[in-house]
Amino acid sequence: MSALPDLFPGLAERRVKTAPGVEIYARVGGSGPPLLLLHGYPETHVCWHKVAPDLARHCTLVIADLRGYGASSAPAGDAEHTIYSKRAMAGDCLALMHALGHPRFMVAGHDRGGRVAYRLALDHPEAVAALAPIDIVPTGEVWQRANAGWAMRAYHWTFLAQSHPLPETLIGNDPDYYLEHTLKSWAKSRDLTPFSPEALAHYRALMQSPASVHAICEDYRAGASIDRKLDDADTAAGRKIACPTLVLYASDYLAGGPLDIWRPWCSDVRGASVTSGHFLAEENPQDTLAALIPFLKAHG
Repeated sequence: MSALPDLFPGLAERRVKTAPGVEIYARVGGSGPPLLLLHGYPETHVCWHKVAPDLARHCTLVIADLRGYGASSAPAGDAEHTIYSKRAMAGDCLALMHALGHPRFMVAGHDRGGRVAYRLALDHPEAVAALAPIDIVPTGEVWQRANAGWAMRAYHWTFLAQSHPLPETLIGNDPDYYLEHTLKSWAKSRDLTPFSPEALAHYRALMQSPASVHAICEDYRAGASIDRKLDDADTAAGRKIACPTLVLYASDYLAGGPLDIWRPWCSDVRGASVTSGHFLAEENPQDTLAALIPFLKAHG
């Protein structure tokens, strides 16, 4: 990480072995009840840099790179895509938090990190005190609702899930173009102005790494296979997220309010919209904090 800008001065760096061949990188600091922050695609832990100083006044932050992203390990995928299942990635999070002395904690996750976060809450209810999935609906619900309009808006779900090495090869041809196209397409402003130059350096490094691009594709291959199966099995069994849940969603990304989709999944859920494109914490950090902090204070 030393070659990339440090966006979290004062926060310690930690590396924790969470599984055979897997080490998770995190920044740790602040005071108060523990809060795990998980990023999405195509980003890394630095997506939280605009909100971290305020959150650190209320919580002890653990800001992690997911398996395969940023400075965390990026193991090669397997035929069943279990290595990048959200269950395996949630296991990383649990091991990380236990190693840092936090057997019970709150978790907020954006995009792919939100999928890891709700899987963590379903698989390990004893560990998750409160959950905030940001700008997503459950993976199983996404596939059940897929139609032509969704396919045009969310082409990356099926593109990245194609068999190796098709998406890896195409992205590798011009990773900066692919990254910037994705960020612009999902931002409310349709440009790169919400993203600091320092954060962009991290995101470009992510997409320039063949191992990380492979990991990202495996993440989405898991989403189209094992993650979907796990969600469908939970739905069939009537399992619900037990902890208090705050669904944050962007005014200009998800089509329609997602709260009605989340209600059958949760025992205790509420929602809030933030005026933003998909990248709430970078596009509108003030309103993101205004929605998130009261929830964290109530349940930490």
